[in-house]
Amino acid sequence: MKTFAELGINKNLIKGLNDLNIKVPTEIQAKVIPILLESITDIVGQAQTGTGKTAAYGLPLLQRIDPNKKVVQGLILCPTRELGQQVAKQLFKFTKYTDKIFTESVYGGARIEVQIQALKRPTHIVVATPGRLLDLIRRKAVDIRNVKTVILDEADEMLSMGFKKELDEILGFLANVECKWLFSATMPQGIKQIVKQHLSATAHKIEI
Repeated sequence: MKTFAELGINKNLIKGLNDLNIKVPTEIQAKVIPILLESITDIVGQAQTGTGKTAAYGLPLLQRIDPNKKVVQGLILCPTRELGQQVAKQLFKFTKYTDKIFTESVYGGARIEVQIQALKRPTHIVVATPGRLLDLIRRKAVDIRNVKTVILDEADEMLSMGFKKELDEILGFLANVECKWLFSATMPQGIKQIVKQHLSATAHKIEI
């Protein structure tokens, strides 16, 4: 198995991984990271929860962010508040030794005013549940026009929770996006439809 350095992860991110005692890439990380670092591409990754998907997409995403640009460059959509908070916390830990990359997590069930205030600070990555993100877009509280990378995490869960319409709407807003990365434990018909509608026909497909 290759090391994170051999996969192309930069040394400051590796220092953060070492602090978390993450030394050896999991199977999904070993397969996905080189593809996402080598080219600007869409990807569909199928792997169960707990296989290390957050680092598989999170590390390449962090390497794509320009910390000097004070705009939202990455968007991660998650089905639940818990997953959103968990992803944001992971990204924060990964970037302990890098230039400051700011991640904000927004979700339903919490006061939107607090989240609107938080988004006024420089933010590079937004981790969001679909309904709350649309609410913030409609209030002009978040600007996603500069997003270059969008990630759908646990896409099948978002679908089973009834977020199909919201996902279509959000993906429709992202005119300047360069790559779409979708991760899902299962591939029901609805996910295949999203892949067909919103991702490139040449998207890489990785199944663990």
